[in-house]
Amino acid sequence: MRKILFVFPLLFTAAPAMAQPVHLRVPPQLTDPETIMDVSIAAQNLSDAVFDIHVGDIKAAAEGRQATPAERRLTLRDLVRKQDPNFDRDLHQGIASVGPTLMRTLAAVNRALPAVRQAVDEAQASIDRATANLPDPTYPRR
Repeated sequence: MRKILFVFPLLFTAAPAMAQPVHLRVPPQLTDPETIMDVSIAAQNLSDAVFDIHVGDIKAAAEGRQATPAERRLTLRDLVRKQDPNFDRDLHQGIASVGPTLMRTLAAVNRALPAVRQAVDEAQASIDRATANLPDPTYPRR
């Protein structure tokens, strides 16, 4: 059991994938402002579609009665507006602010990736130095 615990970390240091240089970057499609605007527009359209779902029948059924004609026209947006009259404006402003925030986040990730890769490489070199003089676990004992 002790040999397995000793050999197990060595399996990771000998991996050929660790020897390959890796150039990490966020794909340019994700940092393209046009793509982010498209995603933002799609999110607004999706939220509009969800909030336009008619829920009056469901509400009446949950209360154990038949829905009135006015309730049949009741949407999820109408229910939320009763609690927050500025709901539509706040929702669209929130979704619109996601695009610039996402662009700043991806730019920061792109700037940080080389430093992260360098830190991983330094850790790998440190592990290699630490394990370089370990005895071979397959060497026969006397």
